[in-house]
Amino acid sequence: MSFLCSTSSSSARTMFGSCSSGNQSDLFKTTNGTVVTMIRHGKKAPRLNLPADQRKALLRNLTTEVLKHGQVTCTMARAKAVRKPVEHMIQLAKDGGEHKKRAAMGYIYDKEVVDALFEKAPARYGDRNGGYTRIVRTLKRRGDSAEMGVIKLV
Repeated sequence: MSFLCSTSSSSARTMFGSCSSGNQSDLFKTTNGTVVTMIRHGKKAPRLNLPADQRKALLRNLTTEVLKHGQVTCTMARAKAVRKPVEHMIQLAKDGGEHKKRAAMGYIYDKEVVDALFEKAPARYGDRNGGYTRIVRTLKRRGDSAEMGVIKLV
C-alpha cells in the first residue's frame, strides 16, 4: 500500500510502522504490537461471531423453527437477526406464485412448513404491511447473563 508510504505525515508512519517491509499484515499493526481493526461501514447484517456458512445455516434453522412453531427463545442478537428472513418469507407467501414458493423452499428446510405458510399467510397477514414478528425480552440467561428474548409471529 503505497498511499501510506507516500504521506509526509510522521503520524501515519508511527501508527502503522514503517512501509519498507511491504508486508500487508504489518500494515495494520501499531508500533506497540496492537492490531488496528477495520470498521464495518454500511454492513447491516449482524455477524453473530460465526463464520459465514455457520451464520447462514443458523438463520435458516431459526427461520424454519419460528415458522413451524410460531415462536423461538434465543438471544436478543439472534432474535433481531432472524427477524428479517422470517418477515421476508412471510412476504413471499403473501405475494404467492410458484416462483416465490420455490424461493422460499430454497431457504426453509421443511417442505411442509412452506406449504402451510403459502396456504395460511395470505389470509392471516393480508391486511398487514410488514411487522409480522414481535420480539419480547425475557430473563437473562443464567450461565453467562446473555440478553434473552422470544421471537413470535404476530
